[in-house]
Parts: sequence; structure tokens; C-alpha cells
Amino acid sequence: MLYSSSSPVPSTAQLRQWDLDHVWHPFTPMQAYAREQAPVIASGQGFHLTDIDGRHYLDGISSLWCNVHGHRVPEIDQAIRDQLDQIAHTTLLGLSSVSSIQLARRLVDVAPAGLNRVFYSDSGSTAVEAALKIAFQYHRQHASRRSDQRKLFLTIGGGYHGDTVGGVSVGSIELFHHVYGPLLFQTLALPSPGALHLPAGMTRHDYQQFCFAEVERVLQAHGQQVAAVIMEPLVQGACGILVHPPGYLRHVRELTRHYGIPLIADEVAVGFGRTGTLFACEQEQVTPDLLCLAKGLTAGYLPLAATLATDDIYAEFLGEPGAGRTFFHGHTFTGNPLGCAAALASLELIERNRLLTTVQANSARLADRLSVLQDHPHVAEIRLKGMMVGIELVQDRDGLKPFPAERRTGHLVTLAARRQGVIIRPLGDVIVLMPALAMPEALIDQLCDVAISAINEVTAQV
Repeated sequence: MLYSSSSPVPSTAQLRQWDLDHVWHPFTPMQAYAREQAPVIASGQGFHLTDIDGRHYLDGISSLWCNVHGHRVPEIDQAIRDQLDQIAHTTLLGLSSVSSIQLARRLVDVAPAGLNRVFYSDSGSTAVEAALKIAFQYHRQHASRRSDQRKLFLTIGGGYHGDTVGGVSVGSIELFHHVYGPLLFQTLALPSPGALHLPAGMTRHDYQQFCFAEVERVLQAHGQQVAAVIMEPLVQGACGILVHPPGYLRHVRELTRHYGIPLIADEVAVGFGRTGTLFACEQEQVTPDLLCLAKGLTAGYLPLAATLATDDIYAEFLGEPGAGRTFFHGHTFTGNPLGCAAALASLELIERNRLLTTVQANSARLADRLSVLQDHPHVAEIRLKGMMVGIELVQDRDGLKPFPAERRTGHLVTLAARRQGVIIRPLGDVIVLMPALAMPEALIDQLCDVAISAINEVTAQV
């Protein structure tokens, strides 16, 4: 049956049933989902979402870490309408478009100096996938090192870089490797300097010194086989908001430059103001060889991603067509004009509204309001950088004993918060707060109050 604007509007009950009958939700245990009557979102305004039953929710995760200015922002809405009056999509394969050119120029202007080439794709995973293939092909075509041996990627333990086969390979999420291991290529993980659980006998200082030293030890041992080092600068997002100590990013950059190994900075989650500067790399004056962007690029409006590269990387892909040096990679919606128009409008708003100043104030507010959890018997650690918050819950704080996985404590907190009108999504038993950067102070307070209340409600049952 075909549906049109004249078709009867489905009832809320019918929509819910169609959802259960047909929609396979990502990263969602579908059997449990079917029991929980999750909100079906119908609209949004500002920093709130409204479901098909008319209930309103504060968007506490910025629609999966990508919303920047709120929902239905007039300037971005208008930019997309104006672009629609021109063209909705045209390919970049052998052609170009006005908005993709303008956005590329703008990104080069605001990114760390030296990243002059912009390769578009459509999600964080594809931005990473492009970077991995660029790094691999770069070595095979580099005049002074033509090497088929450089196919080992170095990652940071617990890192997440998307859910394509390449992204999962360079990620260090054990669950993914357990399920998809036979599909993945070879990687080597460096210890994460932001880890909560330390090796026996080590202090926090000792462990971080060990992590710094391991970077050089591994590069000395495997440098001739390494195609690139990939990392999330400053904060590892999906493994629980692990915050790196100052200087670690800079340390990795200096060593990769010394050993002639490209550094891929995955700023999909941390870019566009999320850590307090437009790009996380700025905080340690680092220019990577490849920079991956998505999520906040369009302020959460449309799928668009970009992989920025230095001229040195780009130069290895130049040559006459018969030389076969072309980067043979691309997507149908690469550089989509509507997405580019939204991104240009968002970047203008970030500058005009001095949004980075707001981020600093909101970060301080989050830290202040959540400080009441510092001594909570079931809170192991509160990790915060900019407007990224991870609150790790444990059954026993003193021994860092986790809750049983089957209890789904983090998910129970999500359900408790939802009953109070706030949408959050945990990472296991790490409660993540990730509000839109422009969220006003009163709503930051509401988000914190509900998160604290939900944590107390769920852990009181222990």
C-alpha cells in the first residue's frame, strides 16, 4: 500500500506497532525495547523533544552528541530552504558544487593550520574509513618509502571510531571484536591514559607515566609496520568519556612526527566546541595529518562528514590517470549541498553567538551541579571535559566492583530520567550527559537535577 499526503494519519498505537514490526534500531536490544514503550519523537523545539503522545523531554544527549544550537534554529532552517531553491544534491564525482566549495574553504580557515584538503563523506564512520584508506595508500605511493609492509594501525585502548569494518578494526571495544573479529584487520592498542582501573601496584601518576612511555616503546618496536596512529584527542567518548591527561596528545604528535608516521585525529565526537575549543587539537597546538569530522559539523541537522588532510598527504595522490594514484573512494551523497549549507550556517552561528564562551560557562556549571555526587557510594568517578560528562556507577565504590551486567543499571537510570522528562543514554553503567552546546543555564540545572535524582532512585534499590 502506498501512502501520500491524503492518506489517513496513522494513530499513535499504529505507529508504535509499525515501529515494532518493521524498524530495527541501532545498538538496541530489540526484545527489551519492545517491552519498554520508548518515546516516538514527533517534533522538537529549542532544546526539547515532543513525542507522539504530546509529552515533552529535555534532550540531554543532543540527539546522540551532534546537536549544537538546539532544534529548529531559524538561521539553519533558512539556509537549508535557500539551498533547496537551488539544488538538493549533485555528485562531487568529477563535478563540484557551490556550497561544498564554500564549506571546504571555511573548514580550512578554522581547522588547525596546514589541513588544506577536504574529502567529504556522510558520517563519522565513513570519515574514519576514508582516513584509514588514505593513510594506507599514502605509504604505498610515497616515493621514498613505497611499502606494502605498513598496514598496522596503532589505536588507544577502549577507543571508538565507528561501526564500519575499518572503524571497528581500529576501535578497541572488546564486545565488537568478539563478535566481528574474523572480519577485522590487524591493529595494536596503546594503553589508555584515561582508564579508571589501574594495574596492580600503580598509582595514577605511575600509570600515566607508563602510558606516555609506551607510545615511544611501541613506535620503536613497530614503527616500520605502522601505517598510522589514530586517536580521539583529549577525550575517548564511547568507552565512557575517558579524559586524557594534559600533554598526552602533544606527546603522541611529537613521536609520530619523529618516526614519520601519520597521525589521524578522530574529532567526530569532540569537534565543533564540545571540549571548549572549536577543535580539541587546538588545546595542545597539534595539527594532525588527517582530521575526521562529523556529528556537530551540521549542528545535528543532516548527515555530513569530512576528512581533512595536509598538502603532504594529498600530494601522494597526484599524477596522470594512468598512474593509478587516484583515491578510489567516495559516496553517493558526498558533499551534499543541503548538508554543506547547514554546516556553513552553523559555523557562522558559533562565531556570531560566541558559543565557545557559553561552553566554558556551561562546563563550569555542570561541574558545580554534579559535585554532590563526588562522595556518592555508587559513583566511582565523574569525568568532565567541556560539555562531555561521564558518571561511572559501581556497586562498590571502594573496590570499584561493577554492577552485574544483567542488571543494566545505566539503562535503569535512563528509564528513571525519562519518567522525569529528560532523555539521556548511557554507555553501559556510565551515565552520559551531553547537552547541546547552546543550552541555557536553567536547562543545564534541570538536566543535572534529574540525572542525580535518577541515579539516587536506581542505586537506592541496591
